[in-house]
Amino acid sequence: MRRVVITGAGTINPLGADVPKTLESMREGRCGIAELDIRDLDRLAIRIGGQILDYHPEDRWNRQQIALYDRYTQFAMIAAEEALKQSGLTFTGDLAARSGVVLGTAGGGLQTSDENYRTVYEEGKNRVHPFVVPKLMNNAAASHVSMAHNLKGPSYTVATACASSNHAMGQAFHMVRAGMSDVMITGGSESMLCFGGLKAWEGLRVMSKDACRPFSANRNGMVQGEGAAIFVFEEYEHAKKRGAEILCEVSGFAMTSDAGDIVMPSKQGAARAISGALVDGKIDKSQVGYINAHGTGTAANDKTECAAVADVFGHHADELMISSTKSMHGHLIGGTGAVELLACIMALRDGVIAPTIGYEEPDPECALDVVPNEARDAEVEVVLSNAFAFGGLNAVLALRKH
Repeated sequence: MRRVVITGAGTINPLGADVPKTLESMREGRCGIAELDIRDLDRLAIRIGGQILDYHPEDRWNRQQIALYDRYTQFAMIAAEEALKQSGLTFTGDLAARSGVVLGTAGGGLQTSDENYRTVYEEGKNRVHPFVVPKLMNNAAASHVSMAHNLKGPSYTVATACASSNHAMGQAFHMVRAGMSDVMITGGSESMLCFGGLKAWEGLRVMSKDACRPFSANRNGMVQGEGAAIFVFEEYEHAKKRGAEILCEVSGFAMTSDAGDIVMPSKQGAARAISGALVDGKIDKSQVGYINAHGTGTAANDKTECAAVADVFGHHADELMISSTKSMHGHLIGGTGAVELLACIMALRDGVIAPTIGYEEPDPECALDVVPNEARDAEVEVVLSNAFAFGGLNAVLALRKH
């Protein structure tokens, strides 16, 4: 099977408006979580989040475009443009036909849904904009990225809640490795920080009112964020032939289903996904130096994930570094695995391990090296990125230094 490498990366998220700013924030352990600036905040119990502030879509697009681009689509477009600029690729002829897009999202155009429910139910209007459906559909971002860059191959959206972008990137990896495509634009985008989105999540009683503290004994829940990260997955020989800069190699991917509870995670399901990614990538456990954890800051997730890692790696688990960047940018739901992949690339390329900030009290049930509060310099050859979603859907990517 063919080898797959990453030749471009782009992002916009609470830590930065591009990749360099985001990596700088991760290195410095900055927190992008603060009080939200949204409509009807006073009606919410949860008033914090990883929000992208000082953002003005009218500086980038005209009114007609904004009428078609929900906020989550806008984020995907921005991130894709940065990724493709770094890759140096342009898509014409056969390459356009053999290149596509697969993105992850959970809420899709939730901002558009929220605005139009308000229009109809609160304001009592009987007419909405004719583009509401194409603006809110979950495939809108993938479709607009394909149109903007002339990508005529497989293009679609994956929606698996918190694992959406990892599942999307795994599918992109499979398509390039199997020869279905030479290049795939992939990642995820999300923007659920609106009254309706947050009010729904409040009902789950898993949200923190003050901070995200993964693995810390005094954690009290997750914090939502928003944003996107997009990558260029390219067949190795194709990238080598054109002299592309290679950020890292995607070596393995696995996905499993707990087939258990709709919200409670399973140690066995997570462990099978981690083990599967190692087997798929022909990776020995001892080669793994860092895991970017799902690490939501809820007791159920943190303890289950640490137990799964300990089961898979045995004694080597004590040598691993495992951190959750959600402590800095929040949980981007369908886009979160994509933003977290930036931390994995930073670990491989720069030898910098992003920290778990907000860590205050050791938890005996999370007795791993969680890189507390400060980034760490460390050379690693192989990293994993975990994503475990509601519905018991698990997706793990394995990356190697190139």
